[in-house]
Amino acid sequence: MQIDFTRPLLAIDTSTSHLSLALSAGNQIFSRHLEAGNRQSEWILPQIQELFAEAGIGAADLAAIVYAQGPGAFTGLRIGIGVAQGLAAPFDTPLIGIPCLDAVAFQIQADCVLAATDARMGEVFYAWFDTVNHRRLSDAQVGAAAAIEPPAAAKQSQGIGNAFALAEPPPFAGRTDMPTAADYLVLAQSGRYPAIRADEAALLYVRDKIALTAREQAERKQNSAL
Repeated sequence: MQIDFTRPLLAIDTSTSHLSLALSAGNQIFSRHLEAGNRQSEWILPQIQELFAEAGIGAADLAAIVYAQGPGAFTGLRIGIGVAQGLAAPFDTPLIGIPCLDAVAFQIQADCVLAATDARMGEVFYAWFDTVNHRRLSDAQVGAAAAIEPPAAAKQSQGIGNAFALAEPPPFAGRTDMPTAADYLVLAQSGRYPAIRADEAALLYVRDKIALTAREQAERKQNSAL
């Protein structure tokens, strides 16, 4: 599916506690990046409407809607994809899903980048990239930060993502920077990510179980203390 990137493009990232939005229209970028906590569902549509008003467009004018595909905060991801599908469906607007670790990694240019983000429960989401040549060096994974190993024959690595702000970060040098929706726009405009129909959109999960029961959480905490 071909996208005319000269037309307006909206990006939605709700994969963290922030509500991050970016709208490309008329050679300008209109954006919001707010600490939303558990109020993303309350704020997202009013903030999008404000961006539309600033740009002087409506949902019908969008060439595509970009959304954070995951991995990330489960509830936030569901809010983001739901809003993207709701805005797209009446106008058959295509969606472009960007894996969250791609957005993290491509903040820097290096031939061996570890993108790592906080997955809660004592774990991190991570993947390795060659951002110079636009290649993934590993699949997205989840696990203990200390257990991360570089890909075979990897050169000196650079790390990036909020996992490097944790009390027990990955055992590599890294920055704590996280992307905003404007970074998702840039990746979408590269043309390397497919545009799909709204009803085909899906999220990227790397955990087999999205939520643990209270008993399982208690057992995990007990085991981690041993």
